[in-house]
Order: sequence, then structure tokens, then C-alpha cells
Amino acid sequence: MSSEKTSSPKHFDPKGKEPSRFTISKWEELKSNLPFEDKQDFEEQKKGFIAAPDFKQIMAEDGHVAWDMGRYDFLLDGKDFYSINPSVQRQAILNMNYGLYEVLPGIYQIRGFDLANISFIKGDTGWIIFDPLTCKETAAAALKFINEQLGERPVVAVVYSHSHGDHFGGVRGVVDEADVVNGKIKIIAPEGFMEHAIAENVYAGTAMSRRMFYQYGVLLPADPHGHVDQSIGKNTSSGNLGLIEPNMIITKDIDTLTVDGVKMVFQSTHGTEAPAEMNTYFPDMKAFWAAENITGTIHNIYTLRGALVRDALEWSKKINEALYLFGPDTQVMFASHSWPRFGNQRIQEVMKGQRDTYANLNNGVLFLANKGVTINEVHNIYQVPQSLQNQWYARSYHGSVEHNSRAVINRYLGYWDCNPATLIPLSPAESAPLYVEMMGGANSIIKKGKELFDQGKYLYAVEILNKLVYAEPKNQIAKDLLADCYEQIGYQKESPSVRNSFLAGAYELRNGIPQGASPKGTGPDMIKAMGVNLWLDFLGIRVDSKKAEGMHFVINLILPDINEKYIVEMSNATLTNIQGFQSPNPDLTLTVNRNDLSLIMMGVKSFDDLIASGIVQAKGDTKIISQLASVLDQFEIGFEILPGTISKQTDQSKNPSFKQDQPAVIGAD
Repeated sequence: MSSEKTSSPKHFDPKGKEPSRFTISKWEELKSNLPFEDKQDFEEQKKGFIAAPDFKQIMAEDGHVAWDMGRYDFLLDGKDFYSINPSVQRQAILNMNYGLYEVLPGIYQIRGFDLANISFIKGDTGWIIFDPLTCKETAAAALKFINEQLGERPVVAVVYSHSHGDHFGGVRGVVDEADVVNGKIKIIAPEGFMEHAIAENVYAGTAMSRRMFYQYGVLLPADPHGHVDQSIGKNTSSGNLGLIEPNMIITKDIDTLTVDGVKMVFQSTHGTEAPAEMNTYFPDMKAFWAAENITGTIHNIYTLRGALVRDALEWSKKINEALYLFGPDTQVMFASHSWPRFGNQRIQEVMKGQRDTYANLNNGVLFLANKGVTINEVHNIYQVPQSLQNQWYARSYHGSVEHNSRAVINRYLGYWDCNPATLIPLSPAESAPLYVEMMGGANSIIKKGKELFDQGKYLYAVEILNKLVYAEPKNQIAKDLLADCYEQIGYQKESPSVRNSFLAGAYELRNGIPQGASPKGTGPDMIKAMGVNLWLDFLGIRVDSKKAEGMHFVINLILPDINEKYIVEMSNATLTNIQGFQSPNPDLTLTVNRNDLSLIMMGVKSFDDLIASGIVQAKGDTKIISQLASVLDQFEIGFEILPGTISKQTDQSKNPSFKQDQPAVIGAD
């Protein structure tokens, strides 16, 4: 990275501020203390480069831009920006890999076409593809480009390393489903893949997508004051996400398979970065594929968009297992994100370092917890061992030490700090007016907030300004000052996820929530793959209990083509279901094939349509269907997170339907 300083381009937000002298001082401190003279990552990042395409944009089928690598070109101008933590800028430049790379003869990657890498293994007759990106368009562009550069070869197999959307969503860009169904092409995945690929993001999917606006900076422009990186890649693509069901499942902890002449040893790593995940070793090439378990960052134990807390200790153990199974012979380690590592000594160093970082996160935090440190204190106390702090592979970009340390306590002990005062807290909007009154009112708080801001005590200023904003959501002066504090904190943070969250918060406080910014839905593949039990559970979540008060009915639901049956019951304003049973006295019995139910789930057809056409057989009181639909809420992604940022509340009671537009949550973290 050049030491040349530059004033940043004009801020994209008229209310935006430049880095303060305190932020600049923090930048200089980090620049001096971290080992920027270590260039090994840059040497490995560019190794094996073959060619880059003459385009930076990839268009979606409906005409919008699905991917634009060129918007980050400002990172390649050789200039430093005080508005970007220097460690983040280093990571952001490393993630500017773009084009086709040879990992070693027979293994290739295309990087920079999406959040993840797509990897190509050369078999006897065709390509074995590992992780076909997020969307059809970027995956198709990658396949086309490698075939142009290295010669046309058919795809003979696809491997899904794990159950997050950026590792399977582009499958329709590289294979035809008919070839999978007839067995011509193998799709290989870990046990539990289909369940977790769908289930992980359904129950709280709308909330996760809204929160993704913060973690992934969805609304932030690519800019030194805005979005610069996403830790494991540049950002998420926005094309057509699909899913083709695997026809080969890896069920053993260690399993060996030869496909098109390529021998692969699969290592199950369930419960690490994803609920269903696997590493792969290529013994004949001495190459280790680390999936998303070992990348160029310490990952999320708790992902800020929301997900179940992961197990840092299990993650460490699976890396340790791979180290002793494959580490002694491995000469190249590559993964679904970041760049490869070369040479056995280097590979073992990175594996051991990340193993120890995850283990120390678990053990060190629990050490503190067992001494009485609480979830509300640990992030200010726990520190990564000094020997790891100076290793780039042990820096927390996608995760952060602050939120990961709190996650460990939450996993084992939950959210309560054991102080009765915090067990039944007032909601922020209820407690804030009391604080504002006791602090002497808005003017006093704003005056003190400005003093703290001018002293560079941004978190202190946030503590009081946040109370004022909750008490007075229309106080734009308070919101703007709080936004100024958020912005400086964002500039200083090393984790892009944390940076994006503060900058997104600042943007919404200043401008409100932009309208029409919702991500696209997941599409028919995800609906078709959703289990009926999962759909029924989600209907239960959508029930507005106040509207359903006093309603009671029992439905027998029969799906003869897949041999499933359910009792669906509304009682006590709660919708429940149980699989494998039928009520002897139902109010309504519905018989429908699974494919026809998908049409109802997608909103293409209604129950009434299919009953009238004879496709759905109904026996009993069919008015129950409209009664149930009338109490189902339509979740809207644009709900308010910070007070006073929403312009109008949407009417969620209109057009009752069994369809819920499920936003595309890319569980890449």
C-alpha cells in the first residue's frame, strides 16, 4: 500500500463528514503498529494469474447490473484513505483479485465475479466445479470465461461445500437440471445440505434481510466513505439465485470419492461456519480445499445479520483435524473465498494460527466468564493473544473480536448478565424519556454530545445521544450528531461488517430509510425445495395473534404424491402443525400434490383456484381457508431499526395470501 495520502473524493452524502483528527490519529497508530511490511499475502494473491476479462460488469437476465467489480477500482489507485482503517484497506485490496488463476496444474479459480470464488478441477473429460457462486449470471460468465481461456470442457460434477447461498445459488448457470436428474452430472453435497440451505433463513428471513442492510452495507455506495469490502470478497451479487437438489450426499465423517478420474477425500465439518459443510483433500495433487473454514480472515461466530451462534471450539477442532489428516502432505490450500496459500510450512502456519485463534476465542472468553465477566463487559476486556495479533491471517475482518467474544458468552450463558436490573428492562423508547429528563433535556444532551464528539469520545457521545433520539425521534439535530459519531466509529473499525453497520446507521439517521431498496426474492427453486413442515411452521410465525383471537379450526392436510400428512390446528390464537397424524374430526380436509402446493406458496394460484379446478380436493368448511389467510401478516423488509428513520408505515393487512415474499438472505457469513 502506498504511503501517499490523499483527500478523499467528495462525500456521497451531503451531511457526511471527513475523518476527524482523532480518527486520523487512530489510523496513524494502526499503520505504525501492524506489520504492513509483510507482503506474503500479496505474493500469494497474484500467483498463478492467467487472464482477466475485458469487462467489469455482469448483467442480470432482467437487465439490471448483477455484479460490478469496477466500482471498487478506487482501491487500486495507490492511495491511502483516512476514512478506511488501514488494515481494512489492505484486505480490500487483496480482495480485488479479478479473473482466472491457476492454483496448480489441474486446479483453477475465477475470483472477483461474486462474493465467493468459483473453483474448477480438471477431470479426465470435463470440469468439476466447487461452489458455483450466488447467481446464475455470474456463474455462467465464469464458466464461459474459463472455457474461452483454457478450452471448452463440459461440466461433469458440481460440489456444494456448504449450505450458504453464495456457494450454490449460481448452479443453473453451469448445469442443466435435466442432466442432474438423469445422473449425467453429479451434484455432491454434505449431509443435511438441503435442510439447512432452506431452513436457516426462513423463520426470521425478513428480519435477517433488513439487518443485512447494515452488515453488508447494501445501501452504501462503493466509496472511501462507504462500502469498501465485505471481508471474504467485495460484495454480494444480485442476479437469479437458484438451487438444484444434490444427487450424491456425503454422509461419513471422512469419505473418499473418485469423479472423472479425480480422487477426493471429504471431511465433514458440520457445525463450524455452516450447519452442513465439508472440506476436501485432493491426495494426488496434494491440494487442500478449506471450504469457508479457513479463509483470509477470522470469521463470524455470531453474524450480525442474525443466525444461530456458531461453535468456536468445534471450528477449532475441525481445523485441527484437517491439520493432522492432510496438513503434513498439503502443498497448496485454497478456499471458497480469499486467495490460496502455497508451501507446506506456510499452510501449516495458517492452519495452526486460525485453529488457535478460534480456540482462544472460546477458551479465553469462558475463562473470563468463569471469573464473573459478563456479556456486557467481555468485549472491552477479552484480547486475542499478542502473538496472533501481528499475524494477518488471525485478524478479524468478517467477524470482529468485539461481537464474537460476546457471542461465545451468549452461546453458553445466554444474553442475561445476571443483574436483576437488566432481566426485565424497559424498552428503549420507554426508558429514554426518563434519561433525557434527568440529563436536563435535549439541549443539555446535545451540548454535552458535541463536547464529547469534539474530544473524540464517540462511544460516550453515542451513549447519551442514543437516549435522546429514542425519546425524540423527530429531533433531526440529535440524529445528525449521533450519525456523525457513528460515522467516525465506522471509519475506525477493522471489521467491514462493523464498519458497514455504523455507516449504514449514520446514513439512515441522516436520510431515513430509502424506499424500494428491498432485495429480490429467492425464487421458485427455494420454494420448491422448502419442506411442507417448514412452510407450515412459517405460517404459524405469520399469524397475527390479536386478529386470530377466538378462532378455532382443525385441518387435515394430505400430500399423496410425497406420502405426507399433517394436522394443522388453530387454537388459542396460535397455529400449530404435526406431521404424520390426522384428526378424526377435522373441520376441513385438503388433499393436494406437493408441486401444486408450490403454486400456492409462490402466490401463482390460490386454494380457491385449485379447488375450483379440481386440482385440490376439499372436504368440509372451505371458508376456513380465507379465515386463515385473513390473519396472516405480510412481513415488510423496510421496518424501522433506528428511531425516526421511516417515512411511513406500510399497510400489511392488504391482500391476505399464503404467499410471503421471502427476501434473498445470502448466508455467507
